[in-house]
Amino acid sequence: MILIAFAGGLGALTRYLFDTWVNARARAWAPRLGVPLGTVLINVTGSFLLGLLTGWWLFHTSDQGWKLAVGVGFLGGYTTFSTASVEAARLILADRRPAAALHALTMLVASIGAAGAGLWLTT
Repeated sequence: MILIAFAGGLGALTRYLFDTWVNARARAWAPRLGVPLGTVLINVTGSFLLGLLTGWWLFHTSDQGWKLAVGVGFLGGYTTFSTASVEAARLILADRRPAAALHALTMLVASIGAAGAGLWLTT
């Protein structure tokens, strides 16, 4: 349990640092984009990594504790459905419904596709 909690904290810290890094660069090349690009990239990369890990662990045995620590802990802390939901709600409240729909749909399709690609790469 402690390993899962520690990995979750490490995943959340990684998410914060990556989100800060992405958003700083996005302002430089896409100031009018106006959608939370960092959260999209975080959820897509996290889904891809979880697909890779799931595929690997389906065909290779491993310690259950590490599976939980990396999959549930780190990647659970790294990815964020709640932040994506809040960002979509903020776009709606700012009367940017098309941007909110694009944001949510892009994240959904890209995350499922990334998880599938990760799983496919390990088979």
